[in-house]
Amino acid sequence: KIVGYSETAFVMSSETADYKVRFFTPTSEVDLCGHATIATFNLLKILDRVENGSYTQETKVGILNIHIKDNLVYMQQPNPIYSEIVSYEELKECFENVEFNKQFIPQVISTGLREIFLPVKDFSTLNDLIPRIDKIKEVSLAHNAIGIHAFCFDEEIDAYGRNFAPVVGIDEESATGTSNGALACYFFKHAYRQSYYVFRQGYSMNLPSEITAYIQFSNEIEEIWVGGSALLLDEENY
Repeated sequence: KIVGYSETAFVMSSETADYKVRFFTPTSEVDLCGHATIATFNLLKILDRVENGSYTQETKVGILNIHIKDNLVYMQQPNPIYSEIVSYEELKECFENVEFNKQFIPQVISTGLREIFLPVKDFSTLNDLIPRIDKIKEVSLAHNAIGIHAFCFDEEIDAYGRNFAPVVGIDEESATGTSNGALACYFFKHAYRQSYYVFRQGYSMNLPSEITAYIQFSNEIEEIWVGGSALLLDEENY
């Protein structure tokens, strides 16, 4: 039976890492999931299976490093692969109402999962987006991506985002670690370079999240990490 949450992580022993983790959406298995990783290792810490320190996780994109400090978990992602530019003409049909930020380009980027990154005008535009899920799925499949991560720049933090991944059965996601790690790489390449980026997501769903991405770099990106904290819910809260 498929679990109905946006992602469910299954944790098991590994011959090559500290743990092996597989990730499933309501419709399929995905190679990697950032926020489910953060939740997994927060839970392992609550259960006293791990403590502050460094660990490794076997995934379908390879063995990734994990760092735990108190209630924060950071996951290393594969370095970015910058792929094709997607036209605004193609993307405008994906939403009933959208104003683009045409100072920047929509692009497919992967730090483990291919997604289309779409800059929109401002927070109001982002929050008011009405997605056409079938069209998002069509455009995503045309670019071998799992969905569209729409975002806007912000003065207080770096960006707000909304994530639509209907290819894997998720109409909208309140927090996406892999996407925000890749978004940090988008910022690094197209906007401004810094070590830490702060992103917020889920506000349109009344499920706010804050995700931090860390980039180690010299001239180019050497390592990309994404992280945050998690809240343990019991059955009374579901």
